[in-house]
Amino acid sequence: MGFFDRFTSKKPTPTPANGSDATHAALAAAAASYPAPAPDAAHSASAPASTAAASSANVKSRLGTAREKLTAKDLPAAVALYEEVLATPAGDRPDVLVAISGDLGSHGHVAEIIELIAPRYDAERHGPATGLNLLQAYLAVRNPDAAQHVLDLLFALERPELEERLYGFSNAIAEMIATPHAAPPPGVVGGPAAGADAPKVALVSISKPIWFYGLEPLAAQLLPPKEGRLRRIAFAQLALPGYPDSAAAMKKPEDELGRLSRAIPLWFAEAFYFSAAYAPIAAVGILNPPDGAPAQPMIFAAEWTTDNLRQLVDTAGEGVDFIVTGALRVTAGDYEILLRIWEVKTFRERKTFTARWTPATADDGLTKLSADLRAYMEWSPASAAFAFSPTMKPRAWLDTLGASLGLFLVEKNILPAGALPAPALAVAHAAQHAATGEAASFAYLTTRARTLALDPAATGPDATLARSPLVNEAKKLFA
Repeated sequence: MGFFDRFTSKKPTPTPANGSDATHAALAAAAASYPAPAPDAAHSASAPASTAAASSANVKSRLGTAREKLTAKDLPAAVALYEEVLATPAGDRPDVLVAISGDLGSHGHVAEIIELIAPRYDAERHGPATGLNLLQAYLAVRNPDAAQHVLDLLFALERPELEERLYGFSNAIAEMIATPHAAPPPGVVGGPAAGADAPKVALVSISKPIWFYGLEPLAAQLLPPKEGRLRRIAFAQLALPGYPDSAAAMKKPEDELGRLSRAIPLWFAEAFYFSAAYAPIAAVGILNPPDGAPAQPMIFAAEWTTDNLRQLVDTAGEGVDFIVTGALRVTAGDYEILLRIWEVKTFRERKTFTARWTPATADDGLTKLSADLRAYMEWSPASAAFAFSPTMKPRAWLDTLGASLGLFLVEKNILPAGALPAPALAVAHAAQHAATGEAASFAYLTTRARTLALDPAATGPDATLARSPLVNEAKKLFA
């Protein structure tokens, strides 16, 4: 994350702030291709090419060493190295500013970003990547005036591909202005906030279909083998731009939009798990308030940026090749979703998908979206005793997946039971659709088991299950 003083883009006075050690702060971005600054007299065009190459390698080496110092919790040494780099002509390069702000932010050192990066950032010269870092950081420390200034600069760049994200940040600023004493806005993944006792955001990664947990003895029959070089793909929780009063909403049981923002990534990850070439995860956010208050399901007010993706890469445990992010909004009953596919190696956006639907056309719109995504990613089915096929009723299935996730997080003591709608409703919904296929039957069985563990009196309705030897085996596990 980064900061930018709102008075001038040339020589601003840094705004002091206290950083927090956010559980999973994420800050890295890949800068677009920008021309390097003109060399000074000591590095004129007559200098040997080998000298310039050596200088570039030296900058890279020092940035790498500084990153190692941050990992070793030696902040003064890292700052000294950054100051050395920033004092050279390379210190005015966009990629260098992004790297420094990203590394500092990923380790929660907010004040140092303000001190080192804010005085140097120029939107036209350095481009949007660092500007997005700065904007997010101003949001994290609840400085709406400075955030608004950066937002204006980024809008002035007139980059159409940024417009959706910038409007999401605009909504976050408006919410901050309306609730000046609330917790930091939920648009920054793990973003550091003013004060050591600020809320922190953690990411929970789900690596298998959510309905599978509880059926582990049947893993060999239900899950396809994963062999050879697999493509690692992560599906991030969707942002909800324009969501009204998200800080208050996170304290209540989830509503439809909150559930869909988590269930849609689970749905995509489920499909890609049953592809021979992919190893997927779904990532959802959990807000941990200070002072030991109960955790809350996270609502992201703005889309994830390349900065935020580093958090997911750093916490996934293994290399990630692709990340799918996006945003969901509803206006007068019309739903709209935007998905972005990012290639992690370069942190560049590869493809976008959009879909619109109404309650009456949800199944058609969602089915086409899933098919388009799978086709672009060259999805192919895997072989297993359980023959997975994409559902033709995705809207109902998303409610089942969302409820399964909530119960799973409560079972693992990640969320309190009060964060869920009535668990009995989840069982009733799962029972209603249990006969539509093997996966739906598995989801009913694990949902019912978790509900009974949470409340033994909540027996829930009996359900007609799909006729299948695998379903019969699964029933035995809960007899």
